Amino acid sequence: MSEILHKESVWLGGLRKPVRTAAIVFTGIAALVWAWLVLNQIFVDGAYGMHEMIRPAGKPIVWVMLVSAFLSILFASIYLSDFIGPIEDKPAGFFDILSLVTSRMAMIMIGLIVIVMFYEVVSRYVFSRPTLWANELSLWIAGVVFLFAGQYAMQQRSHIRIYVIYDVMPRWMQKTADVISVGLIVGFTVALVWGGYTDAKTRLLRMETFGTAWDPPIPGTMKATILFIIVLVTIQAVSNLIADWNKAPEHHTDEIDELEIENIRKTLEG
Repeated sequence: MSEILHKESVWLGGLRKPVRTAAIVFTGIAALVWAWLVLNQIFVDGAYGMHEMIRPAGKPIVWVMLVSAFLSILFASIYLSDFIGPIEDKPAGFFDILSLVTSRMAMIMIGLIVIVMFYEVVSRYVFSRPTLWANELSLWIAGVVFLFAGQYAMQQRSHIRIYVIYDVMPRWMQKTADVISVGLIVGFTVALVWGGYTDAKTRLLRMETFGTAWDPPIPGTMKATILFIIVLVTIQAVSNLIADWNKAPEHHTDEIDELEIENIRKTLEG
């Protein structure tokens, strides 16, 4: 662990320590407020529950917890994005760094899903008190993780690509194919935003809910989130095109890449 924490800075430089401190401070605030709310649930009638957590209007203590939790995840993600594993490509610009930050957010969110589901299992099978919110909260978080994963895959060039014809092309034709493929991505995004913006805005402004007992605003938030992150994925694709324009052509085979396997092993060991 100490070896990871002392790796060379990828992009933060001298800001690494202040960002780490901010992440710790906001995490501590969120944890303390959360503990206070839990104690209220146990000892105080009419205390705030999960229903109020997603409808915090007029509830300053809930706002403090939500904002501090968001800031703790944000600063932790920024801090963790300053480290990359052997299998990861180094960031080549602002949008690469942004994709690394959101990938770390997705990593933290996966941990949150595990915590939520663990709580549900214990509550249901040990105390016979199943929750009304754990499954829907997991779906909500997982939807964002899925979208961030697409952005990260684009930044790392790890999305599915077929090279059978591409590898036999001359470099100028490969560049032409890259421009066409990115153009199709841009066209798809423009059409998606053009057709979905009004509906997403309407759902977001009225915070359309899920229609269940907990009734979270999943439809109201996810439609806008999909459009926003799809735009980020498209910008990342354009950024990749620019960054890769003058690179030497790569050749791909079906043979096992021993270097890639070794880098995966180092990443897992780290």
